[in-house]
Amino acid sequence: MEIKKLPNILSENIVVKSRIFTVQAQKLEFSNGTQVDYERLIGHPDGAVLIVPMLDEDTLLLIREYSAGVGRYELGFPKGKIDPGETWLDACQRECIEEIGYRPQRVDYLDKVCLAAGYMDHHTHLVLVRDLMPEQAEGDEPEPLEVVPWKLSDWPALLAQASFSEGRAYAALFLMLQKLGKI
Repeated sequence: MEIKKLPNILSENIVVKSRIFTVQAQKLEFSNGTQVDYERLIGHPDGAVLIVPMLDEDTLLLIREYSAGVGRYELGFPKGKIDPGETWLDACQRECIEEIGYRPQRVDYLDKVCLAAGYMDHHTHLVLVRDLMPEQAEGDEPEPLEVVPWKLSDWPALLAQASFSEGRAYAALFLMLQKLGKI
């Protein structure tokens, strides 16, 4: 496969910056001379973690929390941004303790994915955690999260849930199933 030459960046500037989002405008010139204006979301430089916690060999722990992007409560996996000075492993441990009340003793890195490569510079580390030990800490959620046990053997029914719709959660579920030899 031929590797294409990257376009030349003619200009870049920040259009909007909020507490969460930074929108950057870019003017690019491709090798054929075509010039295009792009906008992209600049993510947190360290990214985020999304964790698949297993309470035992056949029980996943999901959370139900309000998701402002879709305006409803979503069923998904614990997740959060990697804070300054943290590694993905540190963030994984912290988010598990804060969101599901357990510290994982066994952590398996599954993969790193981007959310929307066409317009967003953001990545998420997908992690499988097991051998959970009870431990709690206050998190940054505006309300207590509902922890929902789900039988791993019933994963097809999870996919049928309208409230289980996040692409990162789908990717993590399938990578976990593959790692465990379930598919």
